[in-house]
Amino acid sequence: MMETTLNKSLEGERISPEEAVQLFQSTDNLLLGNVASRISRKKMEERVVTYIVDRNINYTNICVTDCAFCAFYRKERDEDAYVHPFDTIAEKIEETVALGGTQILLQGGHNINLRIDYFEDLFQRIKERFDIHLHALSPPEIVHTAKISKLTLEETLQRLSDAGLDSIPGGGAEILVDAVRRKISPHKCSTDEWLDVMDRAHGMNIPTTATMMFGHVETVEDRVEHLRQIREQQDKSGGFTAFIPWPFQPGRTELSIDLGITSQVTGLDYLKTLAISRIFLDNFDNLQASWVTQGPKVGQMALYYGANDMGSTMLEENVVRAAGTVHCLNEEDIRRIITDSGFTPQRRNMRYEKVS
Repeated sequence: MMETTLNKSLEGERISPEEAVQLFQSTDNLLLGNVASRISRKKMEERVVTYIVDRNINYTNICVTDCAFCAFYRKERDEDAYVHPFDTIAEKIEETVALGGTQILLQGGHNINLRIDYFEDLFQRIKERFDIHLHALSPPEIVHTAKISKLTLEETLQRLSDAGLDSIPGGGAEILVDAVRRKISPHKCSTDEWLDVMDRAHGMNIPTTATMMFGHVETVEDRVEHLRQIREQQDKSGGFTAFIPWPFQPGRTELSIDLGITSQVTGLDYLKTLAISRIFLDNFDNLQASWVTQGPKVGQMALYYGANDMGSTMLEENVVRAAGTVHCLNEEDIRRIITDSGFTPQRRNMRYEKVS
């Protein structure tokens, strides 16, 4: 049965969710990786692996959603709560540009004091001062902003786009199954709301990415349902440029401290999930390796399990770091890993176009 499913995928046929669940039962990771790599190479230009030079800037850590998996957020009364002033954000962007960065990833907590006018002002000031791609605000942040600003999603997206928003990161997806979301992020947007933001953004020619955070309370069937949801959305609107699966980091989180969920996804589990994602997501060209959570060695192995992109140099990363996971790679490190793996490194932008 498994061989039949894998042969189907190699021949370009779409596999079903039921077949994907069966692939998760396999213990032959090498075979899954081999098939995923072959599918990836069919989509790649020669043996090129891409990456981007950018910085993740968190404009605020104040958040009202109380997600059980997050060690980053703070309440407004906490001593280390912050909303960065524009000068701080500008300084971080200047440092990024000086290092050859072409993009900033701007995300933060669900702060009830930051309505649409805050983001319009921030985006306009960034664009007036810097020639840089603004990859900003995950779907839950956009849903939250629309609600507290008493605007429709369409109005919110249009105003953000007019102010300078270039693309939307796929964060806040976690697992796109509401039964799971009610357990780990009950105050964050629903599955349908997350997908609606992406659908409307794609309709406005705003490209986005998609993510999946796995390895907590979800089942294998939930993971596959998540993949089905984004595959179906990609069929419909076609605006996802990449998929990034990454494992839950339990350190210092409520899921770990209060619920006792402490087992981290192993490197083998991560690589299996990555490979099955490549096999199942036949309408995604790009899959990103999560070296930020898995470290450089597993990140390198991901290139043999379906990934064709090493992601970002992550000149700054605070959310995963807050859970105690710290891995750092500069551009030279990323290029060396790609070269040592037998591929050619290529810097890219968010749309996966080559940049020099």
